[in-house]
Amino acid sequence: MKTLHLECGEWAADFTQCHRLAGRLAEGLLDSPMLLSFYDRERDLESPNGVSECHQGCATPGWVDYAVNRGGSLMLDFDHGRFVFCFMGEPL
Repeated sequence: MKTLHLECGEWAADFTQCHRLAGRLAEGLLDSPMLLSFYDRERDLESPNGVSECHQGCATPGWVDYAVNRGGSLMLDFDHGRFVFCFMGEPL
């Protein structure tokens, strides 16, 4: 899965803003992108819920493993894992 690392810096974007931006970026990079999973470190929230339960102590977080095993092709990582969004779709 290709990863794009993004820095919010002075913008201090919140989850909703980063989610919108991730969707727009995915639309520009993938044909018919679909969000497969996400992680919000600030709220310790992941989707799908509970995918990390069996990944305790693993190097790969559950939300990443979930996306990879379902055809994920793009990960957008904001501020070193603060917010992470994984999409599937064919590159344009």
